[in-house]
Amino acid sequence: MKKMMPFLLVFLFFVTFFAKAQISKEPTRILINNINIFDGKNEKTTTANILIEGQLIKQISPSPLIVSEKTLVIDGTGKYVMPGLIDAHVHVMFESIPQQQAMFSDFGFLNLFAAKAAEEQLLRGFTTVRDLGGGSLSLAKAIDMGLAKGPRIFSSGAFISQTGGHGDFGLPTDVPRKTGELSYAERNGIVAIADGVDQVLMRSREQLRQGATQLKLMAGGGVASSYDPLDVTQYTEAEFKAAVSAAENWGTYVTVHAYTPNAIQTAIRAGVKCIDHGQLADEATAKLMAEKGVWWSLQPFLDDEEANAYPEGSANRIKQIEVSDGTDNAYKLAKKYKIKTAWGTDNLFNAVNAKKQGKKLTKLTRWFSPYEILKMATSTNAELLSLSGNRRPYKKGKLGVIEAGAYADLIILDKNPLENIQLIENPAQNFKLIMKDGFIYKNTLE
Repeated sequence: MKKMMPFLLVFLFFVTFFAKAQISKEPTRILINNINIFDGKNEKTTTANILIEGQLIKQISPSPLIVSEKTLVIDGTGKYVMPGLIDAHVHVMFESIPQQQAMFSDFGFLNLFAAKAAEEQLLRGFTTVRDLGGGSLSLAKAIDMGLAKGPRIFSSGAFISQTGGHGDFGLPTDVPRKTGELSYAERNGIVAIADGVDQVLMRSREQLRQGATQLKLMAGGGVASSYDPLDVTQYTEAEFKAAVSAAENWGTYVTVHAYTPNAIQTAIRAGVKCIDHGQLADEATAKLMAEKGVWWSLQPFLDDEEANAYPEGSANRIKQIEVSDGTDNAYKLAKKYKIKTAWGTDNLFNAVNAKKQGKKLTKLTRWFSPYEILKMATSTNAELLSLSGNRRPYKKGKLGVIEAGAYADLIILDKNPLENIQLIENPAQNFKLIMKDGFIYKNTLE
């Protein structure tokens, strides 16, 4: 203990110094005058003036606002502003890196690679994301501290998977495993392999200990994984209940990767609050989701140019086609039963597709109006994120809306995205200003 004292004193000094520096810093003030506002909730835009102080929107007024000389004034005449976009399903550590490189790179390199990918996400207008596994807790903290640029991240930490489940990316020769033996990915918090109630409970508590805002478990087979057909149900109801119990004790929730009715229904019976994917759900499953108030985080997986390329006839390709064939029906069921529906991309190992994040949002025009889509990717997704309760690190203001007291996450465009949602597909050209937490990361306004 004596040997630790000098280190602890130095650590406490820097923490105190940093905290004082943060407190003493005068908040910046920005005034955006006479701009057309889509507030993330209402279909009609309004024209008003927005005053930003520090991280938050302080005031919105149709009347002129008088401010001090230290305020940055932006003329919004003829322009449109909307909330920063929210992606409810990302894996920021693996979004853009090729799979082979990801599997054989050390974790330090992965973090540096992911930090660059996170910055590019922010410059695509995504100011908040929900990361559902892959070890992004350190990157999330680095972004919050200003050490890296990127969206605020609601991180699940490691995704929790059974042996042979969707999160088991080990080699075929890795089994049988010695009891207590951890793979490199497990030691770095990328994945947590857990079998049985006790292990699921322990791994769930570990993620919460490290700062996870919600937990992510693998409930069924997946397209990208090697050992599990889509119809395989993973984890028992008792195992899910262990994770749900751990999450509820920390005031947060569990979401699961699942496609099939059996996987979805087993998770819901255990108290899971959100289903991610669900393309193979049937009528009875959709009714159950609606009755229990469970969220459905859907992705517009289609067999098109944005689909990951798997060899024809391969097991992965066969699974991919089955999922894409179910996407239309899934959205129809979500609408029919008025299920709370979120949107996300779930991009993996593909830098080209990562850049099409906005295009994956506009795909929703197949099922929704532009207003419904933009609301889903702002205030609705923010409502899903609020399930994290006190585990969310971002408690000063609201997310996904433009109103007094909300975080100043804004995108300014020359044209109305409610009238032309395809503007979202080309953020480099169409997003003239991108702001997160009241800080301007891009400004090409004349």
